[in-house]
Amino acid sequence: MNAIFSILAFLVELYVVVLIARALLSWFPAAPGSGLSKVVNALDSVTEPVLRPIRRILPPIGVGGMGIDLSILIVVLVAQIVVIPLLRA
Repeated sequence: MNAIFSILAFLVELYVVVLIARALLSWFPAAPGSGLSKVVNALDSVTEPVLRPIRRILPPIGVGGMGIDLSILIVVLVAQIVVIPLLRA
């Protein structure tokens, strides 16, 4: 059972890395059809199903004409709360 928890913890941590990569890449413009654009689209397709419901509850906060999206931060925090007990089991 411990091996299963370790695998689950690894997958959750991997998803957190994907979320962080998505957040970092959102700061850089990606030309349509470029390699970076393909990576961004792949990350979006993996993360958007989890982030979309959170955005419905907590929309981006408008600050200085820009919106700050807290959904990634919330998912990362929840993921860490899930991983800690898995690693201790």
